[in-house]
Amino acid sequence: MARDEVPASGRELKFRALMAELRRGILDGTWPPGSKLPTERALATETGLSVTTVRRAYEDLVALGLVERRQGAGTFAAHRHEEPGDRRIVGVLVPDTAFYYPRVLQGIEKELAAAGARLVLACSHYDPAEEDAAVRRLLSSGVHGLLLVPTLHNAVDPGRRAEELLALPVPAVLVERRLAATHGPGDPTEHVCTDHEGGAYDAVRHLRALGHDRLALLVRSDAPTTAPIESGFARAVADLGLHAPLHIREERQGWNPRRADRAVADARAAGVTAGLCFGDREAALVLAATRRAGLRVPADLALISYDNEFADVAETPLTAVSPPKYQVGRLAAQILLRRLADGDASPLHQVQLRPRLVVRASCGAARGVVARKSPSGAY
Repeated sequence: MARDEVPASGRELKFRALMAELRRGILDGTWPPGSKLPTERALATETGLSVTTVRRAYEDLVALGLVERRQGAGTFAAHRHEEPGDRRIVGVLVPDTAFYYPRVLQGIEKELAAAGARLVLACSHYDPAEEDAAVRRLLSSGVHGLLLVPTLHNAVDPGRRAEELLALPVPAVLVERRLAATHGPGDPTEHVCTDHEGGAYDAVRHLRALGHDRLALLVRSDAPTTAPIESGFARAVADLGLHAPLHIREERQGWNPRRADRAVADARAAGVTAGLCFGDREAALVLAATRRAGLRVPADLALISYDNEFADVAETPLTAVSPPKYQVGRLAAQILLRRLADGDASPLHQVQLRPRLVVRASCGAARGVVARKSPSGAY
């Protein structure tokens, strides 16, 4: 929802929910092609909505080609003529296609191709107004379901925004987004996410195992991933009984060589011997600032980066928390396809995948991968 738009009314949300329920019923075979749907008055009585609202829903379904009106006979589920390889069309919305999401998209594409489904891609550029417009374009293209990376972290009311997305006329699975931080078990979304809290926790635990007890956390303050990374870092510091950490937050545009120089100076003054940097770009800036300060990595300052986009090509290859981007995409596509096939019979999936820690030269440990055997799971 664009910031300058009026939020959807309760009546509008109920209409969208009705549309979603009717469309699911038609697509999952509750109303097979040619079967008669309830009359407007009967459906209004059953749902508690007005006849006008029900009529509007049927008219929209006619426009989508899902139902047909027969004069004097009623409303019927339309016969759909689909080619075997064209059975499902999935709309995918990501905020950008430059960093992070290319691997997620590869996983989605792999799974959809194996299922004979088609992908329609849209990009929001982290703009709420463009996000809304992109969702409308995807729906008008006839998609059967949506894989969405919505802009929730800076929404005025993330819960309401999620409700709007769940009320769309097709099933939606969120990718790398959830409401657990604000809603806990009240999070109603179906989602597949990286366990960023767990990734940060594992980074701290690894540094502690190497003998470090004075740590720094350096983050981009304006990213969706920042809050769970901060939470996981703080929990690990508390659980492991470490000294109060140095916490440096800066917007992405504010991270430059001069800011990195100040961060290294602050870390040195605080007696910090190791740090976790989010993300790779910021870690590379800190790495260069450490060298300018006459310090050595990892002897004077051990570093772990969070993202693993280009951590391996840094001047000193960076140990990195590596989110399972490809696997997130594949699993999200699998869940959406199962939702389309089984409808409400499919359980609600709320899945987190634990990142792995890829060990390189910047932390001073043996090279390799610190394996985490924590299984992914619903919660």
